[in-house]
Amino acid sequence: MFDSVGWGEIFILIVAGLVILGPERLPGAISWTMQSLRKVREYATGATDQLKNDFGTDFDDLRKPLAELNELRGMTPKSMITKHLLDGDDSVFKTFTDAGSVLKSATDTPPIKPVSKPMPDGPVGEPGPSLRKPSAADSSEHRPARGHHDVSDWDAT
Repeated sequence: MFDSVGWGEIFILIVAGLVILGPERLPGAISWTMQSLRKVREYATGATDQLKNDFGTDFDDLRKPLAELNELRGMTPKSMITKHLLDGDDSVFKTFTDAGSVLKSATDTPPIKPVSKPMPDGPVGEPGPSLRKPSAADSSEHRPARGHHDVSDWDAT
């Protein structure tokens, strides 16, 4: 019942009860709490026993589909494949997981080193021929004979 409550939490509750209730009333409060928990547990057990007696075999018939429904709720695609196709043997998935980790460690590459220096922030100088605006003199010089087209003939704007 107290699976999720550790000894540290119980100690803190006892100290808090001692501070709040005082040393005179604390033992009485603990015994009253324990009696109340026993009564609640007894009522719950009695109610389930009474339901079993009243419904008889119908209660068992209701219990089976509910158990199957709870089993289906816990199913994931991986567990369904394991159960139906592999008869519960999940060693295949473990093999793939182990192979994937080996493959990942084998394909790890060192970081890439830059090939060249980065461009400076300020102006570099005159733009190259491809970055200059073409003039009329440039277009007449570089234009080949009719019928042959060059890249400079195309207007990129």
